[in-house]
This record gives sequence, C-alpha cells and structure tokens, in this order.
Amino acid sequence: MRHRKKGRRLGRNTKQRKALFRSLIGHLIIKGEIKTTQAKAKAIKGLTDRLVSKAKQSTLHVRRQILAFLSNKAAANKLVDVIAPLFKDRVSGFTRIIHLGSRRGDNAEMVKVEFVEKPETIEPIQKSRKKPRPSVGRKPKKPGKISFRDRKTSGSPPVIRSASRTEIKRANKHQSVKRNP
Repeated sequence: MRHRKKGRRLGRNTKQRKALFRSLIGHLIIKGEIKTTQAKAKAIKGLTDRLVSKAKQSTLHVRRQILAFLSNKAAANKLVDVIAPLFKDRVSGFTRIIHLGSRRGDNAEMVKVEFVEKPETIEPIQKSRKKPRPSVGRKPKKPGKISFRDRKTSGSPPVIRSASRTEIKRANKHQSVKRNP
C-alpha cells in the first residue's frame, strides 16, 4: 500500500518520470501552452509554479538552477526574462488547467495547461540556425587547358574506349571453352 507516499508515479521509473516532467515543462515555457493528460498536468503544475517562483528572483544563481533542471537554455532564459516578470505581483497559481474532454483512443481525460498571464506575443523560440556559407566556385581555368568536365560537355563526339582487362577476363571466364589435355 502506498500510504503517505507523495507524488505521482505515472507508471514510470524515476529517471523516465524526471525526463517527462522536464520535457513537458520546457515545452510549456517555450510554447505557452501544452495539451496533455490530466494526470501529467496535475503532476507538472506544482513543479512549474515552483520554477516560476524561483525565476522571479532573476539572479544568475537562480538562472543556473533552472537551467540545471530544464537542461534547455532557451526555455530557462525565456522563463527568467519573459515569463517571470509577468507574475511579479502574483504569489502563486501561475498555471491553469483547462479540461478538453476525453481522448478518442483510450478515453483518457485530456487537458490544456497554460500560464494564467500570457505575454503579448508568445513566439516559439527557434534555435539559431547557421547561415548558409557562400558557395565556393571552381578556381579560374588556366588558358589553353581543357578540363575533363569541359571535354565531356564540349559537344565533341564521345570517346570510345577499348575493353579493359577485367572486362576481357570476365568474358573469357563465362565462355565455356573445352580444353584437351
């Protein structure tokens, strides 16, 4: 019996559960809202509220603690810089759970978790993509030399090559030639 055992296990071991919570909270911070099951939403609601309360202090130490939990730099920075200042007057209750109905496949109760106050524009933070490098062209040709590519496309008739040794050996191998001893 699980008397006096705190927390929801969600049918997972400790590492899996921790990874699930990190992922859900990270997506909630980046996107502003997530759609999940009621059990998972109830499990992350308290953790999210604790992170937002901690982020309101906005110190380097707190930023590093949040980064250690989330392991997503973009989400940690957005939480401290954008979301936490919205809740400077609020003590708790930073997230809300909105019921959506049952999931079709297994009849699980689905909910939407979102922040109570939203910034004017919640844009998903995109990872910085590297700018494409300028294409490096071929080196300029020396006058008088014709490269292999230019010979191929120059319009001259194709060069007919003779059969190589390996092709001749293969042809001889497959012919059935009887030899007299």
